This record gives sequence, structure tokens and C-alpha cells, in this order.
Amino acid sequence: MTNADDRFITVSLDKRGVSCTARLLSDRAPITCDAVWNALPLGGDVYHAKYARNEIYALVPPFAPQEPPLENPTVTPIPGDLCYFTFSDTQLGTSSYGYEDDAKHQGRTTVVDLALFYERNNLLINGDAGWVPGIVWGTVVDGLDRMADACQDLWRAGALGESLNFRRA
Repeated sequence: MTNADDRFITVSLDKRGVSCTARLLSDRAPITCDAVWNALPLGGDVYHAKYARNEIYALVPPFAPQEPPLENPTVTPIPGDLCYFTFSDTQLGTSSYGYEDDAKHQGRTTVVDLALFYERNNLLINGDAGWVPGIVWGTVVDGLDRMADACQDLWRAGALGESLNFRRA
């Protein structure tokens, strides 16, 4: 159910020409939603998760005046969840993650991960760090099927040259 105060964004894989629409969960994660909304547009090189399973994400510089608290947390995101994670540079510095030496986030003391989960059976546990709770700040309300197909293609065909972007709808 929507109301007049709802805010919507477009989440897109630009090279593939695919997008979906998500509603911000301002009632459950108000601080995170305000931070994201005020910083839009956001995006960058897309990655497909190795550990979490059915997740694509972009790593962006911090944009909030202060990092949001862990509001509306999960370690079991469902299809259509948009999640926000904050990492230190050392947390993403091991070679097991597969980031190239010249990845745009390298050298930042804080890295923000904006993620889209496109299928079920996700578990946010990492072999190096343990549980990695995320903030659920949005939910896809239209186009998840198209986005899921594109995410599967990303997994199989590769992510190089593709970007994940978040814009006001």
C-alpha cells in the first residue's frame, strides 16, 4: 500500500538497459532513507556477491553526515530488499573478495555498500568476518523479475563495464 509521503527510486544496470522501481522504507529506516535520498543519484561499478548469494552491489564513498545506526537490520535479506552496509578499508582489503588493486574504493577509510537482493535464500555471513547485518532501507515494488534476469546474466557473463545506479524516480 502506498501513500502520498512515499518516496520511490529507480535502480538500474545501465549497460544492460534494465531497471526496477523501489519504495523507500522511511517508516522503518528513516535515518538511512533520508541519507540516501538526499545524496541521490548514487552508483558505481557493480559487483556480484560471492558470499551472500543473490546480491549485486556498488561501493560508494560515504555520503551521510554521520553513518546511520543499524536500523531495520537483517542477516537474511529477501528478494527485492535494498540494503546499506558500511565497511572500513581493511574489511574489504583481503584478496579473497576479488577486488582489483585499482578498484575505486581502495584507499578509502570508509566504504558504503548499496545492495540489491534479487532472489531468495541469502545469508549475510562472511568467512573472514562472521555475521554482517545490513540495513533494509528499500523494497522493489516493480520490475524485480526483469532485474533478477539481468542479475543472473551478470553472474554468468560478468560484471566488467556494468554499473549499478540509484536515482530518484
